[in-house]
Amino acid sequence: MAVLGAVAFMAQLDFFVVNVALDGIGRSFPGVSVASVSWVLSAYAIVFAAVLVPAGRIADHWGRRKVLLSGVGVFTLTSAVAAAAPSLGVLVAARAVQAVGAAMIVPSSLGLLYPSFPKRQHTLVVGLWAGVGAVAASAGPPLGGLLVTLDWRWIFLINVPIGIATLIAGALLLPEVRQPKGAALPGPVSALALLLAVSLLVLATVQGPGWGWADIRTVALFAAAALAAAATVERTLHAKAPVIERQLFAGREFTAATVALFLFSAGFAIVLLSTALFMQEVWHFSPLHAGVSIAPAPLASIAFAMNAGPLQIRFGRTAPAVTGTLAMTLAAGYWLMAVHTTPDYWGGMFPGLILVGLAGGLAQAPLFAAAGTLAPERATTGSAVLNMSRQIGSAVGVALLVALTPQATAAGFDHAWSVQGGAGIAAAAALLALRSRHTP
Repeated sequence: MAVLGAVAFMAQLDFFVVNVALDGIGRSFPGVSVASVSWVLSAYAIVFAAVLVPAGRIADHWGRRKVLLSGVGVFTLTSAVAAAAPSLGVLVAARAVQAVGAAMIVPSSLGLLYPSFPKRQHTLVVGLWAGVGAVAASAGPPLGGLLVTLDWRWIFLINVPIGIATLIAGALLLPEVRQPKGAALPGPVSALALLLAVSLLVLATVQGPGWGWADIRTVALFAAAALAAAATVERTLHAKAPVIERQLFAGREFTAATVALFLFSAGFAIVLLSTALFMQEVWHFSPLHAGVSIAPAPLASIAFAMNAGPLQIRFGRTAPAVTGTLAMTLAAGYWLMAVHTTPDYWGGMFPGLILVGLAGGLAQAPLFAAAGTLAPERATTGSAVLNMSRQIGSAVGVALLVALTPQATAAGFDHAWSVQGGAGIAAAAALLALRSRHTP
């Protein structure tokens, strides 16, 4: 549990921890534009989202332990390269390859949980694993704010000893699990169509605020993504060995979790970035001050995530997930009423951060646990689909925040928090509308 939780935490943390370091990175490479520096974040987001499902399918065929440890090796090595990057181009390239390693780690780690523990403990361990992801997302800004006071390179360098330790422990402790011999690898056309659909969609979403949503480049990327998505769906329905098997969506619970994760993640990404940006740009907090101020959210996430398993056993998966998604909406509503341009952390920002911690700790564990409703040989691919949904949702949330706060004004953040609230309501509605008849 410690090994699988540690590698999942490391891989997911790096999507959020870089946000508060972009200014410092830009100062280290004089003459580069803000748009160029943003690729340190965008390259990771695009590649991570695009490679998740193919990596999950490969893990099922070649061995989940083998792919996970290979991913940890790639992630650790490229973290060292990123920490020592002599130029922005090297840093962006390292981040892209680092994302490949992360995409190999995340679905494989969840796929290894099920065979590593007896069935009676599945709800508990998956709840802990998903809680780790919630804490990683919430801890990104405060941890990044702390490390960037030393040097932004520490954000990547800290991965190296953790990666080496988990490689050794994983080689000693983790079992090997793969599909039976003779199972067909996913077809290349299906895999390529999915890669193009996800990467083009995330690229268009990331670049849209800068280029303009009506710009011909943005429109062309969305159109190409739609064509690739149509090809992916066609392969899913008719190919003998598609990269995403249609049997994954035969159950309503997995379908509901996939949709809800996309919506929740869009709102949660707005939460994580808007709070840090608001405190720095409107209240003029330092990066360290803003990072420490956000810390109550991951602490609250830990408290609720530790109880995710017992809560699911008592109330089922739907009730905690709906409560979590609506807690994110309540946080947005509170900030709209209580947060103003005059700094008031304890009365304004703090109560909403506790609600955000509740949201992350309660919602994500039961949503990711939906992979456990699938056949054992599809658990890794199911985990990859859920993570892909989360990553695309996060990219959409970041893009919406950028589009709504071009001048970092209080009014812009109000609009972003309104979208955050709507995302929570939509996620809860999807869960209630698509929930399984057998799940409370």
